[in-house]
Amino acid sequence: MELGHLRSFVCVAEELHFGRAARRLGMSQPPLSRQIQLLEARLGAVLLDRSRHGVALTAAGRAFLPEARAVLAASERAVQTARRAMEHRGGGAVKLGFFSASTYAFLPRLVARARTELPGTEILLREMSGAAQLEALRVGRLDIGLVRPSQDMLTLSSRLVSTEELVLALPLDHPLGPRRRLSLRDLQDQDFIGYSEEGPYMRGLVARALSGAGVTPRVVQSVAQAQTILSLVSAGVGVALLPSDARNIGFPNVAIRPLAMPPGLTVELYAVWKAETGNPALEALHGLMQRL
Repeated sequence: MELGHLRSFVCVAEELHFGRAARRLGMSQPPLSRQIQLLEARLGAVLLDRSRHGVALTAAGRAFLPEARAVLAASERAVQTARRAMEHRGGGAVKLGFFSASTYAFLPRLVARARTELPGTEILLREMSGAAQLEALRVGRLDIGLVRPSQDMLTLSSRLVSTEELVLALPLDHPLGPRRRLSLRDLQDQDFIGYSEEGPYMRGLVARALSGAGVTPRVVQSVAQAQTILSLVSAGVGVALLPSDARNIGFPNVAIRPLAMPPGLTVELYAVWKAETGNPALEALHGLMQRL
């Protein structure tokens, strides 16, 4: 079955007139009639009722018309995708999952570069937790996600895309503020805002940092998001350990100080995806991530 025959049928079905359809297709009427006849012979069904009163769709023609349109639309999408890939301009769409902490630095940088370097690629952003992203990837609702590392992502393909240091956030008038050099030991017995069980990766990372230094601060609040932690620091509730990119949130009355940390104790962000998606736009986005 040839696409040209399908185009001829759809045009005649829309015009219900062989002469108008022929003019629209830029051809004469006899070849157009022949193409319809060949299509009907291939299908073994009469698609058009031709009479001296005009042209009408048969029951088979009415049933076949939406399917023919769908085949032509799919063919056009395939052509456009191939052309964009040949131009190395991306093309198509990528459903990208993210969580709040990825918006502090990495995600804005990625989106900005994609708008410049992959103008043909549409990035559809979906905000959700890391666990929800992994589930959405497995069932095909996402093409790629940005998550903290976990055991649950081991069945998917992944790449480390960003690392950050832990830094100390404290109120501007805090006694530790004037100190030029700070260490984890300075947090002993300080009022401390930690991560709750809803933020398991950061909760575990902060716990390892404190226990490794033999430090036991007074945990006065535990919340899930860095933004909430910074709001409490701004209110003078206590101090906190946060990823360094969180400084971009910009709460008032908050000072950010570096800390001496053991080697390898960094905050990691991963891109995760399901292998062999066949999405050329996703491949283009992968290439961009490697250049960031």
